[in-house]
Amino acid sequence: MLKYLGNPQGESNSNEQPEPSSWSEESNDLATETPNDDHSQSEESLPNWEPAMEPDNELDRATMLGQKIEGLERRIGYLERIVKVSQILNSTLSLEPLLQIIIQAATELTNTEACSIMLIDKRTGELRFAEATGGASEALKKVSVPLDNSIGGWVVRKDRPLLIRDARNDPRWHRGVDDTTDFETHSILGVPLKVRDEVIGVLEVVNKKSENGFNQDDIQIATTLSAQAAIAIENARLLDELQQAYRDLSQLDQIKGDFVSIASHELRTPLAVILGYASFLRDNVTGQASEQLEIVLSSAMRLRSLIDDMVNLRHIQTNEVQLDRSMFSLRQLVLDVTQEFSQLVTGKQQILTTKFNPNDSPLNIDADRQKIYLILANLISNSIKFTAEGGRIHLNVELKGYKYWINVIDTGIGIPKSEYDRIFDQFYQVEPSLTRKYQGMGLGLSIAKGMVEVHKGRIWVDSVVGKGSNFTVVLPSAPDVEVL
Repeated sequence: MLKYLGNPQGESNSNEQPEPSSWSEESNDLATETPNDDHSQSEESLPNWEPAMEPDNELDRATMLGQKIEGLERRIGYLERIVKVSQILNSTLSLEPLLQIIIQAATELTNTEACSIMLIDKRTGELRFAEATGGASEALKKVSVPLDNSIGGWVVRKDRPLLIRDARNDPRWHRGVDDTTDFETHSILGVPLKVRDEVIGVLEVVNKKSENGFNQDDIQIATTLSAQAAIAIENARLLDELQQAYRDLSQLDQIKGDFVSIASHELRTPLAVILGYASFLRDNVTGQASEQLEIVLSSAMRLRSLIDDMVNLRHIQTNEVQLDRSMFSLRQLVLDVTQEFSQLVTGKQQILTTKFNPNDSPLNIDADRQKIYLILANLISNSIKFTAEGGRIHLNVELKGYKYWINVIDTGIGIPKSEYDRIFDQFYQVEPSLTRKYQGMGLGLSIAKGMVEVHKGRIWVDSVVGKGSNFTVVLPSAPDVEVL
């Protein structure tokens, strides 16, 4: 007896057969279909219960009333047990123990010798045993049951319960199952496992222990249980698929991280050699060769910048960023960074301006100077890239309380509101990768965000498509300042 299935009030001994009148007329819609073939005699359709005759005397009426009360109590008991099973099913998310609970509950509630669950294999379209009484052995799991000419297949295709009292004389009976399990099948009741109008498998209870065999009660119980079980099975399968997707994603992320680490390491050595020889040759040649070497050096420096970006990103991902704090002037750092980009700004005929508040203060900050530089450089570079020729870029730095508010404002192409969060993802760019006209790997904003968060700061963007963007960074002026 299942420990979690209490003995309902008024329930008879497990060897006693419930009276067939207990479900009477409510269950007529669950009647199995009688096919027009040779095996129709072995297939049982549910009876259409006739209304009871009016009793002739008071004693008969009392007896009939007692029977009805007993039937109702038995029905309530079954429903209470099914509710308990349902609660357990809804709290179990692992598929294997879930199937075992369903098997045990089905055999208990229908008073049968065995039960099995077959689920549709999405690859082959056949039924395969997912669980059975005593556990589904590896041999049984290899048994495939076709949808054509099988009892389980009939239930799936017709989407209706099927009761067969003499399975061995029914040509649809799959003999290979008994041969595999060393079990002798006599009678079968099969009901569909259905989720959102889609049949996903079959629940079969086998060999009713009572001499009277299966009745309408059993079909009602099995159908009700299968409805709950199908939802629980589908939820467990979806959870398994989701967990597998997370595992695959984690593995992919690990592969990507390893690639970035290895690639950046392997590229540094040959790049250092190229930079060294190019610098040496540039200093010793003149004329057109010197100009060509300048192009080589510029390209090599750009490649080194990309490698540095990948290394910084890898450190952010693995939480290996170490802060080398010092006290320095944020105002001077901003002026140094803007000076470095002045040639690029001039080349695009853009206007780059700065403003500080208070204007007469060095705006000292206790932070990692190199990492604050990366924040500013990536934001300015991003604005220059996505602002057309003749556009404007403005840097505003303001001390509010014990926090610095830095705004990088441009008149660029703007960013759709739906992309506000995604632009800070690594390797992400708003424009399609195959048609984009702006260079870059999509790492700048991701690195800037990582460096801001390492300093316990915040970064966000406000933008209007076609008008421009405003990137806001809030940084604490010292390690013990909290940024909300």
